[in-house]
This record gives sequence, structure tokens and C-alpha cells, in this order.
Amino acid sequence: MENLKIWLRNNISTALLTVLFIIILVNKDAKAWLMRQVASTGILNSSIAESKGSQNTSAKESYAGFTLKNEVGTVVNSTDLQNKVVFINFWASWCPPCRAEFPSVQKLYEQYKNNPDMVFLTVNLDDNAALGKSYLKEKGFTVPFLVPAGSIPAVLYNGSLPTTIILDKKGEIRLHHTGVADYGKQSFYRQIDQLLDEKP
Repeated sequence: MENLKIWLRNNISTALLTVLFIIILVNKDAKAWLMRQVASTGILNSSIAESKGSQNTSAKESYAGFTLKNEVGTVVNSTDLQNKVVFINFWASWCPPCRAEFPSVQKLYEQYKNNPDMVFLTVNLDDNAALGKSYLKEKGFTVPFLVPAGSIPAVLYNGSLPTTIILDKKGEIRLHHTGVADYGKQSFYRQIDQLLDEKP
């Protein structure tokens, strides 16, 4: 026991880092906090791409049957989103990177929720949708709660969480990002504003 006390006294920083590492491994919110710090640097973010124009038709056809349901069961169809900038985020409550980026998704939503040319589709992929609803309520997030009403086209989601897609007013995929990112920055808002200024 005396040897342990001596070792701890001589290696206090190692002991503290070990405890911190264990907490981060075990606690989802601790992992999310650490990822949020990394994401806030901007090194994980991707930018909205320029329009490719010619791929527009084939891209739209590849996700044309994509449908979602909101909390009251109303179906949202991708074809109903013509002439809108669409922010799609696939997430789950158990996913630490999703938890890490969700405050920035909420911030983006607050910034643009009243813009008639912008639509938010935050798609929960928890096996039990009640867990996703509970997470949003617990954290005070007000983004729309949607679940898939059918299969999700591979062009939108390939199994990695979180996945974020942005469609322009023509329905072209202008951003497809897997992994954590920070969507609450002014630089990202400027990119969204440019998309909103584009003609359909």
C-alpha cells in the first residue's frame, strides 16, 4: 500500500490522465464533449461544393423515393422539397459523434428555421425512436424529429453516423459529410446563405 502511495505521488499526472481516459471511454457525453472540442477547430469540417449541374437529374432520381415520418406520423417526401435548400442529418442518441455535433446542428436550425427556403430533416436512426425523442427533450433541442418511412437510398446514407447532406434548390447534393463537424460557425452560415441566394 505504501508503494502505491509513493507511485501516485510521483506519477499524479499519469494517474489523472488515466482516470480521464477511462471516463471518456465510458461516458457518452464525455466523448461527445471531447469530439466537440476537436470539431470546433474546424479541421473536421467539409465545405459545400460548387454545383456540377450535369449530375443534377441522376442524383435527384437516386433518392426520389426517400420518405420520412414526423412525430405525429405525417409523411415527408423528398419530392415535396423542390426549390428549397435541404439540410439532412442522420443521427442516433447512442452515437458520441452525433452528440458532439448536435449543439451546432441546433444552432444552425435556430439561425434558419424561419427561412421559407430552408428545410431541416434531422433523421433519428435509434432502434427505438423513443430514445431519440428522450435525448432531444433531455438536452432541450428543438430540431424536427423524423424517422425513415422506408428504405434510405445509399446515395444519402451508407451506414456511418453522423452523416450530413445538403441539397441545393435544384435537388443537387452539394455536401455529403460523414463524421462529426461544427455547423454553428459564421463561415458555414455564409455558405448556406450563398445556396439560399442561388436560383432554382
